[in-house]
Amino acid sequence: MKKTIKVVAAIIDNKEDEILCALRSPEMSIPNLWEFPGGKVENSEDIYSALEREILEELDCKIETGDIFNQNTHEYASFFIHLISIRAKIVEGTPNPSEHSKLIWLKRANLNSLKWAPADIPAVEQLIKEK
Repeated sequence: MKKTIKVVAAIIDNKEDEILCALRSPEMSIPNLWEFPGGKVENSEDIYSALEREILEELDCKIETGDIFNQNTHEYASFFIHLISIRAKIVEGTPNPSEHSKLIWLKRANLNSLKWAPADIPAVEQLIKEK
């Protein structure tokens, strides 16, 4: 039976109504695809503290979490991912990629121009429809 991994992702927008997008590095699983930054929820964590920890580790900035934006479960070849996307805003620092190849700010209408990790696509579609 395939393992299910619980993952959180941050939906971060800026004053120009652009969304922060992160390109997975060639060394990561599911390489060279775009995603919303975040990571695995550890056993002892709630989803909000996990997201705050992951963003601090991955982007070197502090966030304030908001509401859950989207949840879905996606089946990959060897595991399931339960992805919980949470609205967040940066309260300290400037995003700097430490694990990702690249970070970009992109208008909602242009999100479809990127090749997304499959688990992130439902949140992308919801963001595009939102405004």
